[in-house]
Amino acid sequence: MLGLVLLVVAIIYISVGSKPDVIQTDIIIGAENIDSIDFENIDSVTVAATTMYQGDLVKEVMQGEQYREVWATPVKVPVVFLDRILGGLTVMKEGGGKQTRSLRLKNNSGTVYTLRSVAKDPDPLIPEFAKILGIENIIIDGVSAQHPYGAMIAAKLAEAINIQHPHPTLVFVPKQSRLNKYNNEYGNKLYWLEYETEGEKNWSNLENIVELVDTEDLQEEKVKLKEKLKIDYRALVRNRLFDIVIGDWDRHAKQWGWFLQKNDEMFTAIPLASDRDNAFFTIDGILPNIISSKNIQPRLRPFENEVDYMPGLVYPFDIYFLKEVPKNIFVEEAQYIKTHLTNDAIDAAFMAWPQEIYQLHGEKIKEILTNRRDDIEAYAIEFFEVLQTKDYLTEPLKGSDDSDIPAELHKCFECL
Repeated sequence: MLGLVLLVVAIIYISVGSKPDVIQTDIIIGAENIDSIDFENIDSVTVAATTMYQGDLVKEVMQGEQYREVWATPVKVPVVFLDRILGGLTVMKEGGGKQTRSLRLKNNSGTVYTLRSVAKDPDPLIPEFAKILGIENIIIDGVSAQHPYGAMIAAKLAEAINIQHPHPTLVFVPKQSRLNKYNNEYGNKLYWLEYETEGEKNWSNLENIVELVDTEDLQEEKVKLKEKLKIDYRALVRNRLFDIVIGDWDRHAKQWGWFLQKNDEMFTAIPLASDRDNAFFTIDGILPNIISSKNIQPRLRPFENEVDYMPGLVYPFDIYFLKEVPKNIFVEEAQYIKTHLTNDAIDAAFMAWPQEIYQLHGEKIKEILTNRRDDIEAYAIEFFEVLQTKDYLTEPLKGSDDSDIPAELHKCFECL
């Protein structure tokens, strides 16, 4: 018995400790020396996001197949120079994400954009004990459960049900003078180029928008405007039910922007979700299934045919904004999704993927997506019922910790 236990421990250690001999990111196919490429004379490159998650049979059994092959599969993307697109882009500042490297950009007319790296940098999430034990790879490897190109399909699906999104576009950004001091660190990499979720310029098809703000700024506006500022609760419910359909389990307050729409003396905040990188999040393998148990990590829910644990998907964000929303709105928005997210709309959305990406998991993802859509009305009712069991918040929302807002506004958005 002891021998069997030791064998299992050894296999686990080998699995979590193993990694490719050479880890590469943003790999241009056919280029031995990327610095020798004259990007001025080419309009596209074929590039793989990373080889970081490639593994042997032991790793795939213990830590799952996940989307390892997708991360390492080359795709053809346009080469962009910031001064030649969207009216000319200049770098404003570096972003502050934990895993995703990002730059905030602005064009000559004042519209704000973001470059977000496709390849992740999980080092900031690795605790010191994992580094000491040499098992940091189990945390790094967890990113392989994210589909690197899921955000592209999430955006197309959102359009089918009239949900605002930041219009992510896959691009390769070579080293260039417009990157300034960030050139060496950010040049020659694969990015999502998309609209920023805050700024003074309205880039959407919405009318009478005065500003885009983050959640913390929205709370501060609530202090000033009080009853004159309301949330578009139907739009927010539709967004959150859409997250259930696509399996995006990680939706906290810092991942939302808000269009402030003025009508006479009243303001409406219309939600804008960003960073839907966890769409189609998959979990397989022995260790991920143990870790994602609802008793260990209740929020880490897999994208499967059925939602296995709804309480894990209800965030403090939902309690804060949606606890007082009546049941009928949840049901009606679920019915809207079910009616408008048709099979044809789903098929059209997945055409955005290159064939080499679609052929790996596309059919399976579509099948799961369709099943979740078909059951979304039942999930909407369950989501509502879980919300009713939750108490109002006693702590600030994530990202609002330093905000100087009244204590009662920490409880819920309409509690002021």
